[in-house]
Amino acid sequence: MPGTITVGLDGSLESRAAADWAAREAALRGLAVRLVHVWQPVPEPMAQAPLLGAETHQHWTERVPREAGEDVRRRHPGVEVSTEQRDGNPADVLVEAARDAELLVLGSRALSGIGGFLVGSVGQSVVARTEAPVVLVRAGGQPADEHLKDAAGLPSAVTGFRPVVVGLDTGSPDDRVISFAFEEARRRGAALTAVHGWNLPSYYANSVAGGYDPREDIGRAQAGALSEALLPWREKYPDVEVEEMSRFGTPASHLIDASHDASLVVVGRRVRRSPFGVHIGSVTHAVMHHATAPVAVVAHD
Repeated sequence: MPGTITVGLDGSLESRAAADWAAREAALRGLAVRLVHVWQPVPEPMAQAPLLGAETHQHWTERVPREAGEDVRRRHPGVEVSTEQRDGNPADVLVEAARDAELLVLGSRALSGIGGFLVGSVGQSVVARTEAPVVLVRAGGQPADEHLKDAAGLPSAVTGFRPVVVGLDTGSPDDRVISFAFEEARRRGAALTAVHGWNLPSYYANSVAGGYDPREDIGRAQAGALSEALLPWREKYPDVEVEEMSRFGTPASHLIDASHDASLVVVGRRVRRSPFGVHIGSVTHAVMHHATAPVAVVAHD
């Protein structure tokens, strides 16, 4: 529904973390939170098994959303929270639920031994098919992880927010992605770090062989292109401090590195109307799986 942040809830720690993040975001935006619990019906032979009887069914269809809703209301008393129960394929249901939401929030498991996400098939399917922005929240993340450390160097949830990081393609900068990132930075009173990665052109080897190394000139040109793309947005959001980061190398690696000190990472996903082909770009796919901060995927034409 309009004016609502929707959360995909399945009772896991990941989805609980997503609900908590959504409530904090809702407080920043002045919106309500809707917890959508998707229950996939169990085949009849399995439903008759002793361990999958009426009590288990009731747990998933009633207790999970009720307890999650109560927990979010207790932790965030100023946020309106509603719960909704739906049956069906989780990815299909969440895509439908996101159609009239301001934002869809999903949970992702932390990779064992490695900082980052583990985005399952449902999450990837939803991201690839949803035109509303989707935020992926890592299980185990704490509010203090999104804030600067206090004067003593200790984690705190009451200090200022860490920067919002946005990946920017200077060749085709998209207004929807950039606007989303600037709005999130402004809501948080945080700085914005715009990250652009570039690689050497195919003629580089020939240039070096001829006695000319173009890296410095290319670097200046790429940095200039980033500044030019951001100029109108700096003027539109004069209260947002902007750091420009144009570096040689793959954009995904720079965004993943920047995520360690970020409150949110924003990346784009081009909407593809064809049912065939890749619907999540390689950079966004890598950031979804390896960034250590929450990741917002913003669909654009």
